Amino acid sequence: MSSSITPRPIQKLIEEFGRLPGIGPKTASRLTFHMLRSPREQATALADAILDVKDRVTLCSVCFNTTESDPCAICASHDREREQICVVQEPLDILALERTGEYRGLYHVLHGAISPLDGIGPDKLRIKELLVRVEDRRGDAPVAEVILAMNNDIPGNATAYSIFNQLSKTGVRVTRLASGLPVGGDLEYADEVTLGRALSGRREL
Repeated sequence: MSSSITPRPIQKLIEEFGRLPGIGPKTASRLTFHMLRSPREQATALADAILDVKDRVTLCSVCFNTTESDPCAICASHDREREQICVVQEPLDILALERTGEYRGLYHVLHGAISPLDGIGPDKLRIKELLVRVEDRRGDAPVAEVILAMNNDIPGNATAYSIFNQLSKTGVRVTRLASGLPVGGDLEYADEVTLGRALSGRREL
């Protein structure tokens, strides 16, 4: 879009939308002009929602899921099976797994996957914190199983095997979701039935 004929506020909003993952130039332009045509109240509501997320949402100090309270509702619940921890890459993966209704344990969010090309090594993820949780035997329900729910792609596989190697000395059972998930697919996009079968058919590493 030519900068000489486009007002600067429109250019700026297109640029900001374009910074979002999965948003290309055409989509950024469509979103911008949609907001331009929308009532001011809709734009204000969107801006308020964004600021609300930044101001009120934090990470759980236990599992590193997104939350308004610390610890999060799952970590604080007495109805969860506390001897199981399911390790996921992103908070969105928890939403996908919870929709299946198949899992009642706890979670641990890594916030990414090992990807040397992107400069992401094990030290950039929440792996050390996971090891601390697994090795902590002071609670009334020590961790007995760690389920690795990584994406079935190269970074996900590299992350899963890195964690497995570090957990192999602890004596804790380590499993991985069954291979019903498509190779290269993200966990958050899998349907509930596929995810449920992957959970129930998880395998030893």
